[in-house]
Amino acid sequence: NSHQLPSLPLQILFYVNGIYYIFYFLATLAMIVYKSQALSYPDDFLAPDVTLLFIMAVLEALRLHLGSKGNLTEEEAPLGLSLVMTVGSVAGAVYFLLWQTYVLKADVILNAVLLFTYGLESVLKVMAIAAF
Repeated sequence: NSHQLPSLPLQILFYVNGIYYIFYFLATLAMIVYKSQALSYPDDFLAPDVTLLFIMAVLEALRLHLGSKGNLTEEEAPLGLSLVMTVGSVAGAVYFLLWQTYVLKADVILNAVLLFTYGLESVLKVMAIAAF
Protein backbone atom coordinates (compact mmCIF):
# COMPACT_ATOMS: atom_id res chain seq x y z
CA ASN A 1 0.00 0.00 0.00
CA SER A 2 1.58 3.26 -1.14
CA HIS A 3 -0.82 5.53 0.76
CA GLN A 4 0.40 9.12 0.62
CA LEU A 5 -0.14 11.28 3.71
CA PRO A 6 -0.96 15.00 3.48
CA SER A 7 2.07 17.27 3.43
CA LEU A 8 2.75 18.46 6.98
CA PRO A 9 5.17 21.24 5.92
CA LEU A 10 2.52 22.52 3.48
CA GLN A 11 -0.20 22.42 6.15
CA ILE A 12 2.05 24.33 8.57
CA LEU A 13 2.79 26.89 5.85
CA PHE A 14 -0.96 27.38 5.18
CA TYR A 15 -1.42 28.10 8.89
CA VAL A 16 1.56 30.47 9.08
CA ASN A 17 0.46 32.24 5.87
CA GLY A 18 -3.04 32.70 7.34
CA ILE A 19 -1.62 34.36 10.46
CA TYR A 20 0.90 36.40 8.44
CA TYR A 21 -1.77 37.57 5.99
CA ILE A 22 -3.89 38.99 8.84
CA PHE A 23 -0.81 40.98 9.95
CA TYR A 24 -0.03 41.93 6.32
CA PHE A 25 -3.61 43.11 5.68
CA LEU A 26 -3.81 45.24 8.84
CA ALA A 27 -0.32 46.72 8.35
CA THR A 28 -0.98 47.52 4.67
CA LEU A 29 -4.38 49.05 5.49
CA ALA A 30 -2.80 51.14 8.27
CA MET A 31 -0.08 52.33 5.88
CA ILE A 32 -2.65 53.29 3.24
CA VAL A 33 -4.50 55.32 5.89
CA TYR A 34 -1.21 56.89 7.01
CA LYS A 35 -0.20 57.72 3.43
CA SER A 36 -3.64 59.23 2.70
CA GLN A 37 -3.23 61.55 5.73
CA ALA A 38 0.51 62.36 5.64
CA LEU A 39 1.15 62.42 1.87
CA SER A 40 -0.74 63.95 -1.04
CA TYR A 41 -2.47 60.69 -1.93
CA PRO A 42 -4.59 61.25 -5.07
CA ASP A 43 -8.25 60.53 -4.22
CA ASP A 44 -8.78 58.57 -7.42
CA PHE A 45 -6.05 56.09 -6.32
CA LEU A 46 -7.11 55.67 -2.69
CA ALA A 47 -10.32 53.71 -3.34
CA PRO A 48 -8.74 51.30 -5.89
CA ASP A 49 -5.80 50.57 -3.53
CA VAL A 50 -8.15 49.82 -0.61
CA THR A 51 -10.48 47.80 -2.87
CA LEU A 52 -7.56 45.74 -4.19
CA LEU A 53 -6.43 45.02 -0.63
CA PHE A 54 -9.91 43.72 0.29
CA ILE A 55 -10.13 41.65 -2.93
CA MET A 56 -6.72 40.17 -2.05
CA ALA A 57 -8.00 39.30 1.44
CA VAL A 58 -11.01 37.40 0.02
CA LEU A 59 -8.77 35.67 -2.54
CA GLU A 60 -6.30 34.77 0.21
CA ALA A 61 -8.99 33.25 2.45
CA LEU A 62 -10.32 31.15 -0.45
CA ARG A 63 -6.82 30.19 -1.59
CA LEU A 64 -5.74 29.03 1.86
CA HIS A 65 -9.05 27.20 2.48
CA LEU A 66 -8.89 25.30 -0.83
CA GLY A 67 -5.19 24.53 -0.40
CA SER A 68 -5.63 23.26 3.14
CA LYS A 69 -8.73 21.22 2.19
CA GLY A 70 -6.99 19.76 -0.86
CA ASN A 71 -3.91 18.85 1.17
CA LEU A 72 -5.85 17.24 4.04
CA THR A 73 -8.21 15.28 1.77
CA GLU A 74 -5.36 14.50 -0.64
CA GLU A 75 -7.37 15.84 -3.58
CA GLU A 76 -5.55 17.38 -6.52
CA ALA A 77 -8.41 19.64 -7.72
CA PRO A 78 -8.71 22.00 -4.70
CA LEU A 79 -4.93 22.05 -4.30
CA GLY A 80 -4.50 22.82 -8.01
CA LEU A 81 -7.17 25.55 -7.86
CA SER A 82 -5.38 27.05 -4.86
CA LEU A 83 -2.15 26.98 -6.87
CA VAL A 84 -3.85 28.80 -9.78
CA MET A 85 -5.31 31.38 -7.35
CA THR A 86 -1.79 32.03 -6.05
CA VAL A 87 -1.12 33.77 -9.38
CA GLY A 88 -3.74 36.40 -8.48
CA SER A 89 -2.31 36.78 -4.98
CA VAL A 90 1.20 37.22 -6.40
CA ALA A 91 -0.13 39.88 -8.81
CA GLY A 92 -1.69 41.79 -5.91
CA ALA A 93 1.51 41.60 -3.84
CA VAL A 94 3.58 42.75 -6.83
CA TYR A 95 1.21 45.70 -7.29
CA PHE A 96 1.66 46.75 -3.65
CA LEU A 97 5.41 46.15 -3.94
CA LEU A 98 6.02 48.13 -7.15
CA TRP A 99 3.03 50.05 -8.49
CA GLN A 100 0.91 51.48 -5.68
CA THR A 101 0.89 55.28 -5.35
CA TYR A 102 3.51 55.41 -2.57
CA VAL A 103 5.77 52.49 -1.69
CA LEU A 104 7.37 52.66 1.76
CA LYS A 105 10.23 50.48 2.99
CA ALA A 106 7.70 48.66 5.17
CA ASP A 107 5.66 47.89 2.00
CA VAL A 108 8.77 46.39 0.39
CA ILE A 109 9.49 44.17 3.42
CA LEU A 110 5.86 43.04 3.91
CA ASN A 111 5.39 42.18 0.23
CA ALA A 112 8.82 40.51 -0.14
CA VAL A 113 7.97 38.18 2.78
CA LEU A 114 4.52 37.49 1.29
CA LEU A 115 6.00 36.70 -2.14
CA PHE A 116 8.62 34.43 -0.56
CA THR A 117 5.92 32.44 1.27
CA TYR A 118 3.86 32.19 -1.95
CA GLY A 119 6.90 30.78 -3.75
CA LEU A 120 7.64 28.25 -1.03
CA GLU A 121 3.98 27.27 -0.78
CA SER A 122 3.74 26.83 -4.57
CA VAL A 123 6.74 24.47 -4.62
CA LEU A 124 5.22 22.41 -1.78
CA LYS A 125 1.80 22.34 -3.53
CA VAL A 126 3.33 21.04 -6.77
CA MET A 127 5.21 18.36 -4.78
CA ALA A 128 2.01 17.37 -2.92
CA ILE A 129 -0.03 17.20 -6.16
CA ALA A 130 2.69 15.04 -7.73
CA ALA A 131 2.65 12.74 -4.68
CA PHE A 132 -1.16 12.31 -4.66
